[in-house]
Amino acid sequence: MTAADDADDRKYRAPALEKGLDVLELLSAHGQPLTPSQMSATLGRSVSELFRMIQVLEFRGYIEQSSDGYQLTNRLFTLGLSRAPIKSLVDVALPVMRDLAAETMQSCHLVVPSGDQIVVIARVEGPGDLGYSVRIGYRRSILEATSGLMLYGRANARDQAALAEVLVARHGARKVKAFAAAAATAAAAGHVERPSDFVKGVTDLVAPIHGADGIIATLITPYIERMPPTCPIERAVSLLGDAAQAISGEMGVASVV
Repeated sequence: MTAADDADDRKYRAPALEKGLDVLELLSAHGQPLTPSQMSATLGRSVSELFRMIQVLEFRGYIEQSSDGYQLTNRLFTLGLSRAPIKSLVDVALPVMRDLAAETMQSCHLVVPSGDQIVVIARVEGPGDLGYSVRIGYRRSILEATSGLMLYGRANARDQAALAEVLVARHGARKVKAFAAAAATAAAAGHVERPSDFVKGVTDLVAPIHGADGIIATLITPYIERMPPTCPIERAVSLLGDAAQAISGEMGVASVV
């Protein structure tokens, strides 16, 4: 690129927009509320530079203030759901998820990767008065999520390597090595079944959903054993796998073991 080309590129920059995007990207990557001072220190910009950007983003509903600082709302997430690939996946998955919830008497969630996190993009509540679910838009580190094992283990080599690099930088090689080994086991098994890391009495059941380029999502049932029993966990695992295969088939993918 010549100096003239570089000058032309700079001529079309929008500094104010870049500041706003910096704030959004920082809050998304950090995953926790940040104060203006913390944003300033991380981004290398003065608080006064960011103040107006923060005000506008809050007014437009992209961020909100909490007791610990500013955090993202679900506005960007909602906009993202309108993208054709995601909208198509949700449209395909929801009818299957409703049937799954009715058969298992359990709730179920549709989860996709988002950088080094997982995010819930659809859910169906289980029938009856008792159940467990998380809100749409819920995020968690892929390293800490049961769905993350399948999303990482079934990822293609290129995506897996890129994600591993990010995870090692943030969590250390030892933790990522253990995670990768567990993910490989999950990928080989074709499903995950393990106690929830943060809710006692819940067993996470996870099955992969594939697209043309590999895994695109997971279907998860947070299984609660009811008394008297309704759907045994072995049956729930089987139904979950069938549902995930059905969604994959609707997305144009043949059966994947």
